[in-house]
Amino acid sequence: MAVRAVRGAVQLERDEAGHMDEQVGALLTAVLERNGLTADDLISIWFTATPDLHSDFPAAGARKLGIVDVPLICAQELDIEGAMPRVVRLLAHIESDRPRSDINHVYLGAAAALRRDIAQ
Repeated sequence: MAVRAVRGAVQLERDEAGHMDEQVGALLTAVLERNGLTADDLISIWFTATPDLHSDFPAAGARKLGIVDVPLICAQELDIEGAMPRVVRLLAHIESDRPRSDINHVYLGAAAALRRDIAQ
């Protein structure tokens, strides 16, 4: 079994904890489903949030999904002028037999504009 990395992002409509939990949950669910994964396949997840998000930690949304025994960490995204606002990104390390070329990176909603080259 190989270690692979999966990218993803979602743009929030507003900075509210419940909305962040919902959107992070949708992003993680899509990453798992589109890659044929379960929570047992997760090794760790890095989350970043743009500096305009203050309501909660993105990892809280993962914990509310039941992902409780996977190391999670949150960091602030770089504050780049003109960057898309209210974005949560993730980098999940997984165990998978899929070749790197078959990994489905997930960019939901408006966040698909961030990586048109790899968004599924």
